[in-house]
Amino acid sequence: MYVIISTVNFVLTVLYFVLFARIILSWFPGAKNSQIANILFLLTEPILSPTRKLLQLLLPRREGGVGMMFDFSPLVAILLVQVVRSFVVNQFVI
Repeated sequence: MYVIISTVNFVLTVLYFVLFARIILSWFPGAKNSQIANILFLLTEPILSPTRKLLQLLLPRREGGVGMMFDFSPLVAILLVQVVRSFVVNQFVI
């Protein structure tokens, strides 16, 4: 059981840092075409896309039908990863 919990903890920690790297990389416009950005996109988009859709449902649209001005989905995803990670670690570690 400890091996499974440690593995989940490790995966969630890596996911946290990958999401954080994508946030930092978004500050550099020229970096979006790099191979690292493509890898980060492939790793994080399966998590960010549903988070983005959920935020669009929860937050009202601005006038004119345009969605959010800023994409808060990485921040929400990081918070969710941290909540799940702390739950797993605190619930199953003695």
